[in-house]
Amino acid sequence: MNRRTAIDPRQAALMALGWTLSDDERASRLLALTGLDPADLRSRLEDDAVLAAILRFLETHEPDLIACADAIDVPPADLVASREALER
Repeated sequence: MNRRTAIDPRQAALMALGWTLSDDERASRLLALTGLDPADLRSRLEDDAVLAAILRFLETHEPDLIACADAIDVPPADLVASREALER
């Protein structure tokens, strides 16, 4: 069953990225786990694969997913649905 998200997937990913980068340790973990460097991340912000990777990063650690969703005021399921939409 395909679930549509109430938020634009790209907007959700960019908001999630902002939240992720607000903490140095979490930002370092994102870069290490995705293999991106800061310049690459900046230059590929319109790449759906990169945006999906940001959301998948949060999904791999549920406390971060929930905290991010709370901080950007969207249900965690919408972040997951956004990642799924970006991967299509």
